Amino acid sequence: MDHSHFNRFPFAHTYSIVARDPETGEMGVAVQSHWFSTGSLVTWAEPGVGAIATQSMVEVSYGPLGLHKMQNGKSALEALKTLLEEDNNREVRQVAMVDARGNVAVHTGNRCIAEAGHQSGVQYSVQANMMLKNTVWPAMAKTYENTKGSLADRLMAALDAAQAEGGDIRGKQSAAMLIVSGEASSHPWTGILVDLRVEDHPEPLVELRRLLTIQRAYQSMNRGDELLSEGKIQEAFDAYNAGAALAPQMDELPFWQAVTLADTGKVQESLLIFKRVFTLNPDWALLLQRLPQAGLFKDDPELMKLIISQA
Repeated sequence: MDHSHFNRFPFAHTYSIVARDPETGEMGVAVQSHWFSTGSLVTWAEPGVGAIATQSMVEVSYGPLGLHKMQNGKSALEALKTLLEEDNNREVRQVAMVDARGNVAVHTGNRCIAEAGHQSGVQYSVQANMMLKNTVWPAMAKTYENTKGSLADRLMAALDAAQAEGGDIRGKQSAAMLIVSGEASSHPWTGILVDLRVEDHPEPLVELRRLLTIQRAYQSMNRGDELLSEGKIQEAFDAYNAGAALAPQMDELPFWQAVTLADTGKVQESLLIFKRVFTLNPDWALLLQRLPQAGLFKDDPELMKLIISQA
């Protein structure tokens, strides 16, 4: 008996969602699987172009080739149709695409392992294969449609709904989320809004949600820096505090908040934060003293002495 065909494809038996947010134009793809590093195989997206999930007996090239075709003016439907026609193994594939105009195309081959299927709605598609039950993808669709909030929140909710229905018959191992801007750009990397992967974890969705929260904390801190540079002091404080509240266990975010405050003359406000950060890790005081030479903090020995005295 010829066993060679077992080596041909990675098995991303899994559930996923591709979607475009009609309000923001953002496009995203999210997945969970009982397979190591599912995000490196399944999730593909490019700003202003589209998002793709390629799974089951994965042919990874559906991702980059599908994006290339959509970038060159093909709709999701045209791109998927062309790629399926060129693929002799299309009946073991499961692929979904959404383009920048909100068109959705999806294919579940008749040799995908049961339970397998898909359901598409307005500017989204959910698809799954090798599931415990055939209620997984309808639950994802219903939850996506009934969840409010950002595209990331809605994708996350759809993944959680699939798991609540039993998910992959083999269990769970990895997850990923990739969200891009609806704006095409000559610098496409600037339009990658969320790019998170959980490669191997006993609770991949719990971990993915945790990473999403940390990313939001960092985004709040960056927003605080922007507001401060615009002279919007109170708004900057609010953004910094929001970031710190999202990730209270992290000492790096408040360190840079304190650095920015002290550097812009808000010395008293910075001292309490420095004191707390130095207590958590004294090496932050050492790092601070290296910043003036790098041009990242004012060269003021008296100010430095005052801050270091908090350690």
